[in-house]
Amino acid sequence: MKQITAIIQPHMLPRVEHALHALPHFPGFTLLRAKGHARGGTAGQPSHAQQWGLDEHDKVALFILCSDTLAPQIVETIRQNAHTGLPGDGVIGVCEAAEVVRIRTNERGDDAL
Repeated sequence: MKQITAIIQPHMLPRVEHALHALPHFPGFTLLRAKGHARGGTAGQPSHAQQWGLDEHDKVALFILCSDTLAPQIVETIRQNAHTGLPGDGVIGVCEAAEVVRIRTNERGDDAL
């Protein structure tokens, strides 16, 4: 099982959400409104913080628990639909989920998804 965390621009959420719900067997997600700071620049380029100032920027964080087989498709769907090509498009992280337990039914593992 995998845990996918995607931090994206808030204005891209409707597009990402629509695309995710179109996937067969999509397990759903948890959404958090977030604030973020830009990362530093690369060699020869100013950092985003210098370009934008040091203020926080609105972001949306999606948390998804899914099967190992569905994870690549979810990641690619988010990447394609959150992409603008501009700084601040966001990041996607994928981690192993050692155990998942559905609180209501006590189902575990893939059955809990």
